[in-house]
Amino acid sequence: MPLWLDLLRTPMAAPETGALRRMRLVWQGLCLSVALVVGFFAQFHAALGRTAPCLAAALLAAAALYTWLYLRRKNAADTAFLQETGEAG
Repeated sequence: MPLWLDLLRTPMAAPETGALRRMRLVWQGLCLSVALVVGFFAQFHAALGRTAPCLAAALLAAAALYTWLYLRRKNAADTAFLQETGEAG
């Protein structure tokens, strides 16, 4: 079977629900916030002083935990969708 035909037969992800969309947008915001804090850490540190590293670490931890939660819920939604459509392997 040609590769393009095999790729066409690959199961698709579940349709995005409103809750998953909100989670994705929050996750993207956290990732953008981490990037801004890392990119402008000198200015961030100058403005906040000794609390800047603690706040940056808290933001990194929040992003990591939220990533885990989002991926877990997204995977569960995809698995349920594939089982519902009969495409689960």
